[in-house]
Amino acid sequence: MKELVEFLAKSIVDNKDDVKVTVNESVNEINIDLYVNPDDIGRVIGKGGKVVKAIRLIAGATLKDSRRINLEIKE
Repeated sequence: MKELVEFLAKSIVDNKDDVKVTVNESVNEINIDLYVNPDDIGRVIGKGGKVVKAIRLIAGATLKDSRRINLEIKE
């Protein structure tokens, strides 16, 4: 999942070298922190949050269980 989120983010942003993803898993949820360059935050969020919602949906579709996914975008 980490590689998938990283791939999706790198395909959107201009500063690909600044993309970093960390994943913390627990029994009930998966917390994903996506670090991007401050200039690229708008690209990752998208108009009305559509892009970040799509990334969450795709990441959730890869799960085989019912854990909750929390994706947070950070600078």
